[in-house]
Amino acid sequence: MTGDLTTAAPATGDVTAGAPMAGDLAAGAATAAPAQAQAPAPAPMDAAVLVRQSGRLADDLRELAGVLPGRADAAWRALYGAGGAAGTVRSVCLVGDGDSLHAGTAAEAAFEHLAELPCEVQPAQRFLGYHVRTAAPGTLVVAVSASGRTERVLQGVAAARARGLRTLGISGSDTSPLAEAADAHIAVGLPDPEPSPGVRTHQASLAALLVLALRAAETTRGADAAAGYRAELAGLAEDVAATEAAVRERAAAWGRSVAGAPVVAVLGTGPAEGTAGYAAAKVVEGAGVHAYGRDLEEWWHVERFAAPLDTPLVVLAPPGPARPRALELAGRALGLGRRVALVTPAGDTGDLDDRIEVLPVHGTAREEFAPLLHQVFAAHLAFGIARELGRSPFQRHRPTGPALR
Repeated sequence: MTGDLTTAAPATGDVTAGAPMAGDLAAGAATAAPAQAQAPAPAPMDAAVLVRQSGRLADDLRELAGVLPGRADAAWRALYGAGGAAGTVRSVCLVGDGDSLHAGTAAEAAFEHLAELPCEVQPAQRFLGYHVRTAAPGTLVVAVSASGRTERVLQGVAAARARGLRTLGISGSDTSPLAEAADAHIAVGLPDPEPSPGVRTHQASLAALLVLALRAAETTRGADAAAGYRAELAGLAEDVAATEAAVRERAAAWGRSVAGAPVVAVLGTGPAEGTAGYAAAKVVEGAGVHAYGRDLEEWWHVERFAAPLDTPLVVLAPPGPARPRALELAGRALGLGRRVALVTPAGDTGDLDDRIEVLPVHGTAREEFAPLLHQVFAAHLAFGIARELGRSPFQRHRPTGPALR
């Protein structure tokens, strides 16, 4: 599971209490096994929680834009002292699982383009098993876990510190295990949390990564440049609110129309690839439907050949160099028989076929910040599918579903 639930999460990752482990057998698969006590049923969870979570994104971003710069600055000073990190930090590695990994993918370009620092994104297991052994001196390891308890992330931080690398954690609490394990920490806790697939928590992690990139830019490009970027970021809360209002009904309705499909694909490139992974995760967690996020061109090279030919396809087309290809691919996929939705700036849809469902994004954001706007549709899409199928997040509608084991 990839959702960062806010209550009673186990130490092995950002999931709800009682969620299944990877090797769990299906109910009845081992009938000869000794009887075991049934785990208590998890609390009911209605799919409407996705809508409630999305409705709070704009207010959360207003709050985060006000408090995160100071927290990022304090963490930076804890790592590098009052003089900053000029000549000390040479690259950045973002580490996480699930939503935290998708947030890292969405934020990678901000470190590379705005802070002018080489950046790579690593799933926690791959970082722990492989990358940490060859990470160059001067690499800042940024570990993200909304709960602060993801086991492989914590192990990765320990391995990085053992190699003499500086580590910075991002989690929901200053008292989380991740906060205690890392050299410095940025807290992204939110008011009034409720158990849910990670929607507000994902935005909070992404916002923290973007603000951290701007703190790095202060060192590499100067205070004036960083201040300008921060002002842009702070102004996006109103655009999030406008986008949320615009896509709420449209995304849910399109979700209902494709709910019978066995799989949903979400495509994006660059920062939008992180958004694609996040959106697919919400469909899986929120509606129990298989979904995946994929790079635009990789989908065209491989999965376009997969049946069924009317598989639903969400194409992300934010501003940036990949936008023309995204628009072209949406049209060509429609020609193959796919049912296509396009997430695109409102009023800039070009000469689109009327059969493509437009999920409009309001406001103007540079590509590095665009994931904050282009991800808003995801919770409503998952809600629409879940309601049409009569399902609850994390399969809680099923007495023998994964949430019980």
